[in-house]
Amino acid sequence: MIQLDKVFKFYRTEGHTKIVLDHVSAMFQSGRSYGLLGVNGAGKSTTMRLIAGTELPNSGRIRRSVRVSWPLGFSGGFHPLMTGRENVKFVARIYGEDPRKVLDFVEDFSELGDYIDAPVKTYSSGMQARLAFALSMAIEFDCYLIDEITAVGDARFQARCRNAFDRRRSNADLIVVSHSADTIRDYCDQGMVLIDGQLLQFSSVEQAIDAYNRLNR
Repeated sequence: MIQLDKVFKFYRTEGHTKIVLDHVSAMFQSGRSYGLLGVNGAGKSTTMRLIAGTELPNSGRIRRSVRVSWPLGFSGGFHPLMTGRENVKFVARIYGEDPRKVLDFVEDFSELGDYIDAPVKTYSSGMQARLAFALSMAIEFDCYLIDEITAVGDARFQARCRNAFDRRRSNADLIVVSHSADTIRDYCDQGMVLIDGQLLQFSSVEQAIDAYNRLNR
């Protein structure tokens, strides 16, 4: 279970205050997968970072009774001066995993070859995405956070990614941000819409999609 308790999150830029979550209380129940919808700029990615713990709210609390992933495929946490190998081992230790086991999986899955021992700053965006996705699949979580499902690599590698992800989600919950109604339908059984700092929860995915479509008219 993930619980938001009166969470307030805002940014100040050039004298303007942007409120992302306005003292929001909400609950993501275990055994459910949620689709998070909202227009551009509503704050969906910020909300995901708050749930992941990579950002903190200005006030309120977020409680997690399950093991929550970082946003799937997120590569922003890699240290650019460290090699791929060093980054993988560092993350494995943080999550209490066997670094050798995680590294073996990532080396095989990412297919980076000798680049695993090169600094991440020398990687192309595609190589970073491969490393990030492989690391996301190497560690088991109770709930996976997905901020837009994007294609990584060629068709063969994309098929490997889908297969790996399907295995993981068979035993885990998902919180998915996407502009694609079909993606939300495929992966989720509950829907939420973020609008004007409020997180509206609906009893079905279709109700959430209908509300989102009305906002985009």
